[in-house]
Amino acid sequence: MGKLTKNQKKAQELLEVGKEYSLEEASKLVKDITFAKFDSSVDIDIRLGVDPKKADQMVRGVVSLPHGVGKDVKVLVLCTPDKEQEAKDAGADHVGLDDYVKKIEGGWTDIDVIITMPTVMAQVGKLGRVLGPRGLMPNPKSGTVTMDIGQAVKEVKAGKIDFKVDKFGIIHTSVGKVSFDADKIKDNVLEMVQTVSKLKPASAKGTYFRSITLSSTMSSGIAIDKSSIANI
Repeated sequence: MGKLTKNQKKAQELLEVGKEYSLEEASKLVKDITFAKFDSSVDIDIRLGVDPKKADQMVRGVVSLPHGVGKDVKVLVLCTPDKEQEAKDAGADHVGLDDYVKKIEGGWTDIDVIITMPTVMAQVGKLGRVLGPRGLMPNPKSGTVTMDIGQAVKEVKAGKIDFKVDKFGIIHTSVGKVSFDADKIKDNVLEMVQTVSKLKPASAKGTYFRSITLSSTMSSGIAIDKSSIANI
């Protein structure tokens, strides 16, 4: 094992191994133990007591974080010509259909979210091989397949994110930036956790929230004391 840097030693001194921190403490601590020279993302890992192999235990949903994620989300809208201006007015970064379908077929995926319409899903569905593995496939459940294109774009730009449990039963997503005030990080985490709480499958037995961990792009994980979060 290599020698610890001065910043790693400082972070190690601040973080007590094996301790669970309250949400309020963790929201402050994640800022204190991050020493990256860039504005790191703040991430949350929620390990759930579900079996994702069972269709009725696949936890998936959307959440509108009160303070956004702290990044400019690049949105592509695949729509018919009559909806293009609505998409542009709402702030979409890329708007079109046939040209972008060809670009994506060629491997282009330089976007964060794709929003489309039910009437063009036949064309978009053919892109599943490229979009699926990258988590970019539009889905009615996440609000990214809709006729209300303008509203969908505005919500995504304001901080609405799509999440789902992975094959290990873990939800991993960003909930802000280290530059956020601790209170904003706390608010975003609270909204995320309480949203997941409402999605507990009826067939899931035992403890639903196994663990909740907060970290930044280049920091150690901070275990959160679940009892410090109400209504979960």
